[in-house]
Amino acid sequence: MWRRLRSALRSLRGSLAAPPHGGGGRPPVAMERAVVRCVPSEPKLSLRFVLPDGSARHMQRDQEEPLGRALARIATNAAKGHGKAGKKSKKARAEGSAEGEAAVPAVRLFSRDGTAVAEEVPNAAAWQDGAVLHIGDARYRVERNPPALTELRLPRSLLAGFPVCPKVSAEFAAPQHCLFRWFREQRPAGGGEEAGEAWVETAAAERVFTPSNALVGLRLKLRCTPGDGEQRYGPALEVESSGPVEAGPGACTFDARHLYTKKVCGHGSVRAVSYNILADTYAQTEFSRTVLYPYCAPYALEIDYRQNLLKKELAGYSADLICLQEVDKSVFVDSLAPALDAFGLEGLFRIKEKQHEGLATFYRRDKFSLLSQHDIAFSEALLSEPLHKELSEQLAKYPLVLEKVLQRSSVLQVSVLQSTTDPSRKLCVANTHLYWHPKGGNIRLIQIAVAMSHIKHVACDLYPRIPVIFCGDFNSTPSSGAYSFISSGGIAEDHEDWVSNGEEERCSMTLSHPFKLLSACGEPAYTNYVGGFHGCLDYIFIDRNALEVEQVIPLPSHEEITTHQALPSVSHPSDHIALICDLKWK
Repeated sequence: MWRRLRSALRSLRGSLAAPPHGGGGRPPVAMERAVVRCVPSEPKLSLRFVLPDGSARHMQRDQEEPLGRALARIATNAAKGHGKAGKKSKKARAEGSAEGEAAVPAVRLFSRDGTAVAEEVPNAAAWQDGAVLHIGDARYRVERNPPALTELRLPRSLLAGFPVCPKVSAEFAAPQHCLFRWFREQRPAGGGEEAGEAWVETAAAERVFTPSNALVGLRLKLRCTPGDGEQRYGPALEVESSGPVEAGPGACTFDARHLYTKKVCGHGSVRAVSYNILADTYAQTEFSRTVLYPYCAPYALEIDYRQNLLKKELAGYSADLICLQEVDKSVFVDSLAPALDAFGLEGLFRIKEKQHEGLATFYRRDKFSLLSQHDIAFSEALLSEPLHKELSEQLAKYPLVLEKVLQRSSVLQVSVLQSTTDPSRKLCVANTHLYWHPKGGNIRLIQIAVAMSHIKHVACDLYPRIPVIFCGDFNSTPSSGAYSFISSGGIAEDHEDWVSNGEEERCSMTLSHPFKLLSACGEPAYTNYVGGFHGCLDYIFIDRNALEVEQVIPLPSHEEITTHQALPSVSHPSDHIALICDLKWK
């Protein structure tokens, strides 16, 4: 924090960070800066500048206060600064308070065209970009709401060959308009200076930096200058990595898949990904380490390590839509959202009820815009939404099943997207993670019934006849009732899954939905491969009336999956495998 503050104060002095935008009439760039932050939603504005004696001033003033009062306060501050400087001189001390009074400077504010701003004008209207503040003989160019960084952070774990994606948060700026400079530690020579005492700039000037093997053992430093896309730049911040670049794992399970996805699809196509990425909240338990994944090296279960693999894997798919399950909230905010933003993807997050993980949907910004979101929690929707009244009344006959359904934290994420090039093309993108228990087939049928009714409301009532893409970890094999229900459009009351947990939880009813859905990636032998189980649980269902499959990206080979016995492993970050397919409108 103090390093950031010192950097900001240094940047207030001297010349501007970049040439001013706009035409003539601007004051010369050698002026000092007076930085004003004025946000309509806040009652006060802030003003920062450095007095001629070198002392920094940071003032907070009411936005509605008359300018004259703010100028008077500046004059008082300047006089105090001058008085402190005068105390260093014996002559000044001898001249006493009269000298202090004489030191009060004239303070005026002039607009861009050179006219004095009236003192009765409110602060919010007076302090405009390009105005000039006079404090005695000193001149300050006013920069109103200049670009500023509020957070700059590097990942804790850096691997050679894997992209380093900084978290960049800015005010009055956007990461895509910022300037980036990457540095590496100077490798220590024999008997010379230690690593870290000097930095060498790399050739990289992009937001994402992929360190080579030559940088193993060295720390990285990033210098970021915030920009707003209008040739305005704010003070730069620097951040150093907490540790050195480490060697990567070598070949990963997704390397061969990236050969199929080097480029983004054309505007007539959509590349969709569905992936359960294994929440850290589940991977880091003693049960996971000793029972579920005893074959996995402990360091490969660490979230920092797995995030390196995940970011490289997801970025390399060049996807237009990514639906993720088991996403820790902190992972979304601090890692995945910043990383995928750098690759052109906007992210939406929906946390599960009473959980630390949830669902994330990403879409490519230059292909889609977000029209609306319609997320629900299954249990809450079943109880409160009229849409599910009939189903709720049927379930009331089976109190044990109803209680179990209401105890589940599962949610459904629904996003309506519109093509940026053809506004007539819209998509209803649904994402879910159903109840996991092997004997919970009856619960999953109810969850699917709620999901399909809700999707029908969005894709038929709110946005008539828009195509549906339904992704997720359905915890259901192709032989299950849930899969049959989704793909066939109905489920009979005598299906065996209604008694999946015994006769005492029998729940017999006939359900249907109006969609014609197809599993775009077919029925792979498995999408989940752990020591005690392997099977197909994940799907990308598409509206077969409106969409067709162009290609399915092949899954990793069985040899690749089992190189380290099972998943996750040092070369694969999850116990699931991503599904990827290219779709096009019919």
